[in-house]
Amino acid sequence: MIEQSPKLKLRVTGPVSGPELIPSIGLNEMLWIVLFILVLLVGSKKVPELARAMGRALGEFQKGRMEMERELREATGKTPSIDTEREKLERVAKELGIQTEGKTAQRLKEEIAQTVGS
Repeated sequence: MIEQSPKLKLRVTGPVSGPELIPSIGLNEMLWIVLFILVLLVGSKKVPELARAMGRALGEFQKGRMEMERELREATGKTPSIDTEREKLERVAKELGIQTEGKTAQRLKEEIAQTVGS
């Protein structure tokens, strides 16, 4: 219902339509819409071929990315640091205040277990 106000020319007092009344579209619905439009554009027989081509293209892109990363690692001479089991044990032992020098890995495990258990 629309009424006339002395300060405003028109005032809306009834139901309002706007963004708050429009339901939002989720990801699932968006995928269905895209699939429907794709089928309309290329036809249902071409969709599997198109999907295979996109999969191959994605695979080639990932191969290229991995090769570039490998070349960068070789060029910089850096390899990703991989902690050995011994390094992990030493790090945990030091965090717990356990001396690591001159101890075997088995001994470090035992002392860590004792410290954590108590």
